[in-house]
Amino acid sequence: MSNKTTSTRDMIMKGLKKHKERSVGEIARELEITEMAVRRHINSLEKDGFIKTTLVRQAMGRPATKYSLTSKGEEQFPRNYNQLSLGILEDLEAINGNELIDQLFERRKERLKKMYEVEMEHDSFEKRVATLAAIQNDNGYMVEWEQLDEETYRFTEYNCPISQVAKAYPVACSCEQKLFRELLKTEGVIAENCAAKEDVPHCVYTFKKPKDSK
Repeated sequence: MSNKTTSTRDMIMKGLKKHKERSVGEIARELEITEMAVRRHINSLEKDGFIKTTLVRQAMGRPATKYSLTSKGEEQFPRNYNQLSLGILEDLEAINGNELIDQLFERRKERLKKMYEVEMEHDSFEKRVATLAAIQNDNGYMVEWEQLDEETYRFTEYNCPISQVAKAYPVACSCEQKLFRELLKTEGVIAENCAAKEDVPHCVYTFKKPKDSK
């Protein structure tokens, strides 16, 4: 992708961020490029899930087509979630001690369990592993998984959205491991690699199918 293409995409997204929604004509006039060029970038951005189309009713004539950022598009702009979360946790620890931090992560684990267990309640073990991978992917963990033998699966997370928090508070990782055990209904969840604790590029788990599982 050329610098010009990237720059134009960025400028379109910045314009949508600034104005909330724009038409092709408004974008073309603002960037001083042709509407055809705008449509080419719009199609690409829409395909990538960064923008969406809305039909806006007008007093007269046909509805106008407007474009705006999706949630995925909004996330392309700088965020400081990790620093904010880390700062809040540090303040809570200073006020109430480490026990409160443990309780917070335990509550988070329970909340996630209740949210996700209905999705895999009656599934086979392999299907639960696949569903867990899909859930983690939706949350930004970039998961790949594979079956090693009849009873063992490898689960690799190439990205950790809460890595800075996990490095400061290892309880985040232990609660994730508990969550996996409870969702998969197996005690055989082993953290082979943990990027928050070790000098490794990503987290790797092995999951052992329980003997009484389907």
